[in-house]
Amino acid sequence: TGVQTCALPILDRNGQLSLPRVGPVNVSGLKHSELEPALFKSVSRLFNQFELSASVSRVRTIQIYVVGHARRPGAYMVSGANNIISSLFESGGPTSSGSMRQINLVRSGAVVAQIDLYDFIFKGSTPKDLRIESGDVIVIPPSGPRVALLGAVDQPAIYELKSKTEPLSNLIQFAGGLQAL
Repeated sequence: TGVQTCALPILDRNGQLSLPRVGPVNVSGLKHSELEPALFKSVSRLFNQFELSASVSRVRTIQIYVVGHARRPGAYMVSGANNIISSLFESGGPTSSGSMRQINLVRSGAVVAQIDLYDFIFKGSTPKDLRIESGDVIVIPPSGPRVALLGAVDQPAIYELKSKTEPLSNLIQFAGGLQAL
C-alpha cells in the first residue's frame, strides 16, 4: 500500500545480506551488475508489485604485489573490485625496459592470465583482464624483441613484438596505418 524503504545491511563474512521478512540472500561472488537482479529474485518470492534498487557503498581492500619491470614495484592495497589493468595503473605500469605484451597474473604460484596491453591501448579490448584477488602477483617481465617503425605512418615509434614472427601488418596497425601519401 505505502512506500517502504529498507536500508540494506552490511555484507556479512559469509557473503550474505539479511533482509527483513525475506531472510539471508547470498550475494558472494556477484558482479555489481548482478546484485539487483539477485535481490529482486529473492524479494519477489514474497512480494508483488515492488521496486528495488541497490548500491554498493564500500568495497573491501585487498593486498596485491606488482613486481618485475614496474615503474613502482611493491605491495599495494587496492579495491577488491580492481582488475589487472587498473592495478597496473597503480604501479605506474611497465618501465621502458618492461614488457607491455606479456604481463602475467600469478595466483597461488600459477599463471592464471596473461595480458597484452597493446590489445587495451590500441583496441580497447580487455577479454583477459581478470578481477584480482588478495595475494595476487602481477609480474612484468623484461620487454621482448622490439622494432622501430618509421616513415609514412601516423605514429612512428618503437613497438614491442609479441613474438619474433608477428606480422608487419600488426605493427602498421598499431602505428595508425599508412598515410595516404
